[in-house]
Amino acid sequence: MTFKEITEIIKLVNKSNLTEFKVKNGDFSLNIRTKKYGKMIANQQQQQMPQQQLIPIANPMTTAVQQPVIAPTPAPEKGSNGSSDSKDSKEGKEAKADLLEIKSPMVGTFYRAPEPGKPSYVNVGDYVEKGTVVAIVEAMKLFNEIESEVSGRIVDVLAEDASPVEYDQVMYLVDPKG
Repeated sequence: MTFKEITEIIKLVNKSNLTEFKVKNGDFSLNIRTKKYGKMIANQQQQQMPQQQLIPIANPMTTAVQQPVIAPTPAPEKGSNGSSDSKDSKEGKEAKADLLEIKSPMVGTFYRAPEPGKPSYVNVGDYVEKGTVVAIVEAMKLFNEIESEVSGRIVDVLAEDASPVEYDQVMYLVDPKG
């Protein structure tokens, strides 16, 4: 199977109501579990532990069943006047609403530079156009260049270098007016 076929299958499974998809072709096998699968496990366990928030680990490229990670429920952030809806947070949300996202098209390891010691493809403040290579995601020992699907100025890098990324995880925020 080609890389393009695999990414198309992942997209189709993600858009469907399937929680798990398996295919085998000769020596190649692919097992995809969606986040919905992890949520089903989390919902079953949350009934037993109502005071904790469950965060499922959903990695559609693995074949082993993964258990959800239990994390404490975070307290809501409060503004200077003690309320959750401060003027600053509303302005921040409106500003972020104008930003475009560059998302990971696959599960893998995110790298900002082509090699260790080399400069990053893009940094905060850089202008990118559609088709500009912004990162590499390593998946199954293949290094895939990720191209921007939007044009604008990079305002934030949300993925940490050499860290795992999920399918459809936001890696960069881009200001199209930039």
